[in-house]
Amino acid sequence: MTISASKNKRLKYYSVLVIFCLIYWVIDSLWSYVSFEKNLLALMFSEPTSLMDTLMLRVSPYQMVSRLIVIGLFALTGTILFEVIISKHRTEEALRYSEASYSTLVNHAGEAIFVSQDLRVKFANPKTAEFTGIDTESMVGKPLLQFVHPDDMSTMKRFTQQQGDPSTTTNSCSFRMINKKKGIMWVHINSIPITWENQHATLNFLHDISERTKLAEQLRRSERMETIGMLAGGVAHDLNNILTGLVSYPDLLLMDIPENNALRKPLLAMKRSGKRAALIVQDLLTLARRNVPGMDVVQLNTVVRDYLDSPEFIELTKGHPGIKIENRPAQDLLNIRGSAVHLSKIVMNLISNAAEACDHNDTIIISTANQYVDRAIKGYEEIKEGIYAVLRVCDSGQGISPSDIAHIFEPFYSKKVMGRSGTGLGMAVIWGTVKDHNGYIDLKSTPGQGTEVCIYFPVTREAVIQPAEQSTSELKGNGERILIIDDVKEQQEVGILILTRLGYQARAVSTGEDGVREFKNNPADLVILDMILPGSMDGLDTYKEIIKINPGQKTLITSGFSQTERVREMQRLGAGRYLRKPYTMTDIGQAIKLAFSC
Repeated sequence: MTISASKNKRLKYYSVLVIFCLIYWVIDSLWSYVSFEKNLLALMFSEPTSLMDTLMLRVSPYQMVSRLIVIGLFALTGTILFEVIISKHRTEEALRYSEASYSTLVNHAGEAIFVSQDLRVKFANPKTAEFTGIDTESMVGKPLLQFVHPDDMSTMKRFTQQQGDPSTTTNSCSFRMINKKKGIMWVHINSIPITWENQHATLNFLHDISERTKLAEQLRRSERMETIGMLAGGVAHDLNNILTGLVSYPDLLLMDIPENNALRKPLLAMKRSGKRAALIVQDLLTLARRNVPGMDVVQLNTVVRDYLDSPEFIELTKGHPGIKIENRPAQDLLNIRGSAVHLSKIVMNLISNAAEACDHNDTIIISTANQYVDRAIKGYEEIKEGIYAVLRVCDSGQGISPSDIAHIFEPFYSKKVMGRSGTGLGMAVIWGTVKDHNGYIDLKSTPGQGTEVCIYFPVTREAVIQPAEQSTSELKGNGERILIIDDVKEQQEVGILILTRLGYQARAVSTGEDGVREFKNNPADLVILDMILPGSMDGLDTYKEIIKINPGQKTLITSGFSQTERVREMQRLGAGRYLRKPYTMTDIGQAIKLAFSC
């Protein structure tokens, strides 16, 4: 009750009290006047001669005193009674205000609040219904553990038991909750011991941490991928140098061997084996996020069609007869920027995995579409706003369990049969390649019903440029001087042999310091510069010293790694094309011709 309201009530009360006292005075005077003959004792002191005399207090002192005493007692009693009534009213008003405030706070709280006693829900606010998927009335009286995920049941039992121990310091924990409408969600609970209906209970606060848990898992996944990637990158660099002989020497030997020679077949097998090994190394580089290729304008429909026409796809269909594969390309699909070779590996791995998950008479559907995302999509990962060309591969196979989905893109995590279904790098390569293309992955799967994988690539409005073909004769040089700076002896020898066959004058040194001295004493028309060199100077440092001697010096970059920031810095300073090891005669010949034409 407010102060002004209390004052108004007092004013009204005392006004009524005064009026009542006046009425009493008049009635008592009338009674005295009417019965004055019976009051002889009063006549001895003062005899009222009229009604007016009586009203004007011409009465005996006894009557005067009695009236004042009665009025005083009445006023005192009325005042006490009034204060009691006012105090009770204030208490009731305060109680109603407190209950209203409590109800407002609890019912409109942004978190779930509930009381549990003997592992049963005794009270729940409306927000709790969002966590359980059932209304609060139905929730009251239900067992608390009914809403806990089976895998976290033991954790919650221990936690609730600890809340009954006065010495416990643990009042919070995280667990998975079963929501009748939304499925499984991660929550964090804070509990406070209270007394409810004269018995021990706990007041509990629930926070939804599903998004935070998901982000934390993505961070852990990224850290695992980065760690494995660092290892893979180091291994890949060394393997690429080792594979140079397997890939390059067969080219040189085949040029000297007649077509009918029996050695041609094993040499071709050696070359194919080297190329297959090089492809696996490229997968390792993709895991290391060191395989960012030169980006061209690419039509995704063309990439899919080329793979479906490839010998690899034909071999896949032979190994999985009875599976129906449908291609549904969008007619107006926008172009993207990327590497056709790496995008083709995405298509190949997705279709291969889908085929592995399918039985006879199952179906795989490959489709493309343009999609405008005006609000972030929270799928397997959050897909930002933008315009995308989307590649979808759906199958009606056995699906993927939730526990496997959490690890599906980790390297070497595979349910396939070792030795029959690849290296176990397929999905990890997809992840790395999509990230290199600034894209996103969404994955949905239901065990027994199939899987859908969607890849979102940012689009470009640029047109596809068809590369011009070159014949072998066009790769021949005219005696130009080429300096090879590479620390691997075999790479030097192979490079000199290939360049000599192509008509160039080639020489090689092993370190950056030697390369700078050699260039200063004997300039070259072109430098082929390895990025990883022993000593204090790597490829970038060596190139900076060379362009001090001859600004604008034509240079090709080679490495067992793929493009890094130091490679891009070299290219910003004027270096030419990047060439990944191991390279073939055609690769190096085309790169040299392109360098001399610029």
